[in-house]
Amino acid sequence: MNHKKKFNHLSRTSAHRKAMLSNMAASLILHKRIATTVPKAKALKIYVEPLITKSKNDNLNSRRVVFSYLGQKEAVTELFREVAPKIVNRPGGYTRILRTGNRLGDNAETCIIELVDFNATYTEVKQEVKKTTTRRRRSSGAKKAAAETTEATVVEEAPKAE
Repeated sequence: MNHKKKFNHLSRTSAHRKAMLSNMAASLILHKRIATTVPKAKALKIYVEPLITKSKNDNLNSRRVVFSYLGQKEAVTELFREVAPKIVNRPGGYTRILRTGNRLGDNAETCIIELVDFNATYTEVKQEVKKTTTRRRRSSGAKKAAAETTEATVVEEAPKAE
């Protein structure tokens, strides 16, 4: 029985699993999105979200704690410089898993895991632009000009008829 099963062991030893999750977390932070299988993405989400939360408080201790999990100085620097300022107001849910179908070789379910605030298609704020033109054929200025010309022709024709 799997009572209180805390996380997916992914059919790996603990050392292999820790190294794999550390490398995947560093790649996710550096590249903002990675492609992997769904079980690995779910395990990575559990692994990386507390680290991102820790990065909100930029001090020496939190940098050391995050470095102990990631093991790459570049990833720690990127996390504290680029990622943390964007997610400072977000209360959680820093990653998104987008399923992409099954892999051809072994039919494993694949997905893309990405940092939420770094996807341009979802984070663009669409501003509605008011359309100033109308769909009429002539503008109101053209109507006034046309009305004035017709009045002038009627006035000119009246004296000729006399």
